[in-house]
Amino acid sequence: MAHITINQYLQQVLEAIDNRDGSFCAEFLSFKHPHVANPRLQLSNPEEKCQQVLEPPYDEMIAAHLRCTYAVANHDFVEAYKCQTVVVQYPLRMAFQAHKEDNWALPLMFAVALDLRIFANNAEQQLQKKGKGKVGDMLEKAAEQLMSCFRVCASDNRAGIDDSKKWGMLFLINQLFKIYFKINKLHLCKPLIRAIDSSNLKDEYSMAQRVTYKYYVGCKAMFDSDFQQAEEYLSFSFQHCHRSCQRNKRLILIYLLPWYIGATVARYPN
Repeated sequence: MAHITINQYLQQVLEAIDNRDGSFCAEFLSFKHPHVANPRLQLSNPEEKCQQVLEPPYDEMIAAHLRCTYAVANHDFVEAYKCQTVVVQYPLRMAFQAHKEDNWALPLMFAVALDLRIFANNAEQQLQKKGKGKVGDMLEKAAEQLMSCFRVCASDNRAGIDDSKKWGMLFLINQLFKIYFKINKLHLCKPLIRAIDSSNLKDEYSMAQRVTYKYYVGCKAMFDSDFQQAEEYLSFSFQHCHRSCQRNKRLILIYLLPWYIGATVARYPN
């Protein structure tokens, strides 16, 4: 994959799209995948080559991704963020709105949404070093993009439960939580928490997503002085966090230990 040509790459993307293989397609648009380090795919103007193989709007989406790999290779994260916003917009339009009765593209959405948040953060840091931009501005714009995806998932009432786009809600909420905590706008978490509380899928999402969600809701509860909910949610996160994720366990304990200490002091005062 690290040495394939642009035509080989585009043919594999086309195959993944034709087969509606969301996981395979997601790999070809994820910056966790080794193809992004391939100099043959780091192109500043890939539109013509994409148009020769892919139909609209897929050609524009993949072209934006390849421009993004070029920008990252040149350490231009502001440009990378701009390209990634295009990548996020097109999966939303083509995979969610065009394919109304299935959710095959959810893995694709997860991959590009994650990279959007990361690039927004990197772009903001790059601008701050240059003395440009407003703190939190790039992340807020990224959150608006993610909210557009979330609304499409949350409003999907047409498909059966197995094919529902609502399976994408919790992943997007976790990405939004990470942004809102970063820019200190925790009040924006409330409607997202209500959306999960009222969802019949709240106990059906993957354990990894639930652990992340419970962690952020537990942290917010601590800030709101709702210590009972904080203890419940943070304890769940700690108990179910994978044992190999030691850093995550430490992050949970930062909030959980003060609660236990406070509860012990209240129960056994001097």
